[in-house]
Amino acid sequence: MEYRLQTPLSEKDIMRLRSGDLVYLSGTVYSARDTAHKRLVEALGNGESVPFDLKGAVIYYMGPTPTPPEYVIGSAGPTTSYRMDTYTPKLLELGLKATIGKGNRSSEVIESMKKHKSVYFGATGGAGALLSRCIKSAKVIAYDDLGAEAIRKLEVKEMPLLVINDAYGDELYAKIKQ
Repeated sequence: MEYRLQTPLSEKDIMRLRSGDLVYLSGTVYSARDTAHKRLVEALGNGESVPFDLKGAVIYYMGPTPTPPEYVIGSAGPTTSYRMDTYTPKLLELGLKATIGKGNRSSEVIESMKKHKSVYFGATGGAGALLSRCIKSAKVIAYDDLGAEAIRKLEVKEMPLLVINDAYGDELYAKIKQ
């Protein structure tokens, strides 16, 4: 199936998706990688607030290349998702509805997605320049000292994504291997 979704995502949005579905995502997406995730979870553990509302949010595992003149952002391809697996269950528990990256997720993250009704979207690795064209604005909102790994608020329009893991525990990669 093919869907056009707008963030923030609702439980209803998530529950209609199945692994293998094509999604064109528009709205606000936050970029964050390893170190930013560590800081987010540490802040939560210390009773501090995080720089954006997790309820219905989407995090894109991406750190852009430098921004060329006349562009909103540099190449914006996905990074390997399993590096965030330690932190993901806590964020899903607090309302995160989707993550975007490349590669497989751990069994712990898959179980957490089922429990908290969320999904994992795959973005095409190696297509960062193309994906950056879907990003209409980008602004650092936290952890500026991390450079490319700072948290950015992105406004995206029709970013093409595949549902890799759905909220029912199905995985596209497993279907392909059959």
